[in-house]
Amino acid sequence: MNTEFKNAIKASDKDAQYDASAKRLLGQKHILAHILTKTVDEFRGMNPKEVIQYIEGTPYISRVSIEQGLTNSFYKINSKRIVGFNTESEEINEGMVRFDIVFYVRMKDGLSQIIINVEAQKNEPTEYEILNRAIFYVSRLISSQKERDFINSDYDDIKKVYSIWVCMNMDENTMTHIHLINEDIIGSYEWKGKIDLFNIIMIGLSNELPIYDETYKLHRLLDTLLSKELSADDKLNIIEKEYDIPIEENLRKDVNIMCNLSQGIKEDGIAIGKAIGETKGEAKAEARIILNMHKNGFTIEQIAKVTDKDIEDVKSIIAGNNRE
Repeated sequence: MNTEFKNAIKASDKDAQYDASAKRLLGQKHILAHILTKTVDEFRGMNPKEVIQYIEGTPYISRVSIEQGLTNSFYKINSKRIVGFNTESEEINEGMVRFDIVFYVRMKDGLSQIIINVEAQKNEPTEYEILNRAIFYVSRLISSQKERDFINSDYDDIKKVYSIWVCMNMDENTMTHIHLINEDIIGSYEWKGKIDLFNIIMIGLSNELPIYDETYKLHRLLDTLLSKELSADDKLNIIEKEYDIPIEENLRKDVNIMCNLSQGIKEDGIAIGKAIGETKGEAKAEARIILNMHKNGFTIEQIAKVTDKDIEDVKSIIAGNNRE
């Protein structure tokens, strides 16, 4: 195994650990409360500390599958339904796609609930359009409620769903609410139903830490948490002083882990770049030797034997030089 490949594996492993730490940080109730006050209408303008009490239980982090039939689960024990998100173990379902963070939040009326999903993306993907994935996720969170949150045809019991996407490394700080609207084409009949069940929030984070103001308050917090440039002390200072978030041991631990991993990823990246540069340098030197031997009358077979290369590779190098 060459050095470049070893460094790539190390960087990939650190990157996966970084992602796991980022999800644990975003899954902290104090952080989720700040997200809710800026994205969910029912909590907009509230003090985040007051919102924490409405977040039910412990948020599921990378445990709820999006696969058909596995997002919801229920069992009948002594004729009583026990409901809850499916949390298949990763060992049994290794490789299964899961929501980053999922949790229930209770409304201030103490009765109704909303299902919240938070997804973190290092950048906008190029292999598919991210909004299509967000629509799929929010649709799964709605359809999976059948036999978990409502039964048979009790569609009035469907819970409102928010899928909140935090996308890093964007050109600017943005936030967009994508939801259903009524558009009368003929007449103006008022169809009964809850048009606000479907909600997607797309949050774009630029690489530049924004100033602390009401507009960019959430962006600054998320940028601080996920930054690969700020030190652990800088992050903790901003979180505690500007957002009045208590620095508990698990939060401090994940911030330190992320900062250490960020440094490790940078170092591995430098090592990979160096290894690639050395490999390119070796390839150029080898090509010069082959071309000099060819210029001095050696046959392709002789060159291949001396340089321990395939005949076709030697032909390719010589042909490439002739084209130049």
